[in-house]
Amino acid sequence: MLELNGFLLKWPLLLCLSVGLLLPSVASQIPLGSKLFVFDNKFWVSPNGDFAFGFFNGSEHPNQFRLGVRFNSKSIPVDQQTVVWAVGADLMVGNSSYFQLTDDGEMVLFDSLKGVNVWTSKTSQLRVASAALYDSGNFVLLTDKKVVVWQSFDLPSDTLLPGQNFSVFHTLRATSQNYMSSYYSLFMNALGQLQLRWDSHFTYWTSRSPSDSNLTVFLTFDGALQIRDQRWEPIWSVFGEDHNDSIHYRYLRLDVDGNLRLYSWLEASQSWRPVWHAVENQCNVFATCGHHGICVYTESGSPACKCPFKLTNESIPRCFIPSPQQCRSGLNMLNYKHTLLYGMYQNDDLVSRISLHECESLCLNDPLCTAATFANDGTARCFIKKTLYVSGYADPSLSSVSLVKMCSDPMAVNPNLVTSSPQVTPRKGSSKFCITCLMGAVSGTSVLFVLVQLALVLFIYRRRSLMKKVALGYTGTNSNGLVVLSFSEIKDVTGNFEHQIGPTMFKGMLPNNQPVAVKDMKATTEEKKYRVAVSKIGSIHHKNLVKLKGYCCELNHRFLIYEYAVNGSLDKYIEDSKLCKRLTWEKRAKICLSVSRAISYLHTGCREFVSHGNLKCENVVLDENFEAKVSEFGLHRIASEMSSSGSSAEMDVEDFGKIILTLISGCKGVGDLSHWAYKEWTEGNALNVVDRRINGGVDLESLDRVLRIAFWCLQMDERMRPSMREVVKVLEGTLSVDSPPPPFTSQRLPEEEESSEVGSEPDSSRF
Repeated sequence: MLELNGFLLKWPLLLCLSVGLLLPSVASQIPLGSKLFVFDNKFWVSPNGDFAFGFFNGSEHPNQFRLGVRFNSKSIPVDQQTVVWAVGADLMVGNSSYFQLTDDGEMVLFDSLKGVNVWTSKTSQLRVASAALYDSGNFVLLTDKKVVVWQSFDLPSDTLLPGQNFSVFHTLRATSQNYMSSYYSLFMNALGQLQLRWDSHFTYWTSRSPSDSNLTVFLTFDGALQIRDQRWEPIWSVFGEDHNDSIHYRYLRLDVDGNLRLYSWLEASQSWRPVWHAVENQCNVFATCGHHGICVYTESGSPACKCPFKLTNESIPRCFIPSPQQCRSGLNMLNYKHTLLYGMYQNDDLVSRISLHECESLCLNDPLCTAATFANDGTARCFIKKTLYVSGYADPSLSSVSLVKMCSDPMAVNPNLVTSSPQVTPRKGSSKFCITCLMGAVSGTSVLFVLVQLALVLFIYRRRSLMKKVALGYTGTNSNGLVVLSFSEIKDVTGNFEHQIGPTMFKGMLPNNQPVAVKDMKATTEEKKYRVAVSKIGSIHHKNLVKLKGYCCELNHRFLIYEYAVNGSLDKYIEDSKLCKRLTWEKRAKICLSVSRAISYLHTGCREFVSHGNLKCENVVLDENFEAKVSEFGLHRIASEMSSSGSSAEMDVEDFGKIILTLISGCKGVGDLSHWAYKEWTEGNALNVVDRRINGGVDLESLDRVLRIAFWCLQMDERMRPSMREVVKVLEGTLSVDSPPPPFTSQRLPEEEESSEVGSEPDSSRF
């Protein structure tokens, strides 16, 4: 039916286009070598004119542009032509940027602001002959036999179109309009259930579909969202209000507020109308108000965030409970009926079989308690909160009662925000490279002499040709493609593995005199899997991540080629009594911040979640400016003996906490380091934790902040650990952090284990 509609609409649209009423150009088949420039304002249009591929910008970023597919029908006004797919999700480029389909079938997006290719399709080996934008909105790459070898439908951003499949390998992520919205994602779990999740640790909606494997989500053209089995039979369906109505355009989108909605285009009102949403009550979407307060519904029926306590005067205001510890005239408990409060990143202390009065007294007598929520639903559970910043929601249907500790004569309290500006002393190192040449000994008869000479000439010629090929990959400063080297080339680059700089790491030199670090993976990963994993790692770029430049995959040889860090690993600076003196307090604090930014980018900045899996001081290196960079990230994707399930965001957060304590104390390999450091900090002796070899003073306020977040990262209960994005904000000084409990004790009780399952409603056992 779609193809028929496209055929009927094709000729009138082409007529309009020929007169220049719609867009400068129409493309059904896009040849190799084609380019799109931002300033040209041209698009590649589907045959029926419903969709266009090109650059577009939003009012929030007038001088920055995204590349992708949007609605383009003449019946839809320009300001309503919604974007349905974007290259790199939230990737923005400058107004002199361009997109090119190269002659070898690679799609390249060049950013004029950064002066580099910020995205490539990695399709040069797929025998691409052309590209096309289908009437369905799917942008594809085709072989000369019209076989699809790459398609945008396999890389959804925040939207699904009718006819587009969505499986366990896909993820929708809300557009990053603010620091909260990018935490929301839609995915299918291993049981074949659709789930909406916030920050990968709290699921607030689940499709009540039967558990099964190899299922596919499908948005039908008549307005139904279905989960289908292997026989393509629907086993779960939800329907829009206009299901089966004559609607020309629909789409499903994960909106920035965390709700999943199905939209239909209404010709009469010339607007997009939501005809179905996953979460009926927007206040039930986790973190709807973030730290802004409590979500309530106004008289107009729309959700609003209200703070009954105090809003801070920060750049991002937060709902703040004034600290009861500073009260002069006693304490009392304010009662909020039909209200549920929760902290964003930490669990509450749960006390069961208790009355409302006992819950109130328990919080009032606990100096660390700031608020409590009593589940007045017959379960007799009291949730003690020890955070100054709260979120939550209020609704007449809620039976819970929340209690907030306040001063009888409250004082205004503002959190102290400290933004440190550590100075970094640039240091330039020098490197020296020696090339070992092997000369063949010529002996024997004259005939044998001639043969050996010929063999040597051929060998040298072949070697130089191969090394020229290697050099070509590095001559262009704007190239971010990976160079593939043979094992013989690896030996040449490393001087036959002469300069070892780590257990499995060797220093090398490319023909253009660029130093590199070559890692021997010592793995036997299947070739296809290895190449796919390396390509994904090679597409990750961040100033605090060591860049992957190339790799070797020949027979049983597996090597990775990284950029070289002149000052080596952080580990050697901590262990060496002389080198450690170069690590001033300011430099150590900046290293912590740089590493946190790198891991945060892996977790939330990439299109697909990446965990480091082996974060430690040995994998943090320092460049010529003493800037910290994280290396060897994502290697669990490659090593066949390691399971990707063994690496997680929580594991990275814990490892980061260990790095902080190691860097601050200068102690390594001490099993009770966290116990001792926490004890010293709680007793007011934080300076005892600091490495005595540090030259210069220590910022006590910065030290307290760094230790607090380290102890939160080291919580035994993984759910109590913050996300890396939260860690970054704490280390930047833009987010305060509460006093952590002892990191070596678990706060989770058996009752919570039994009620860990969540569904379409938030689970109160998490608050």
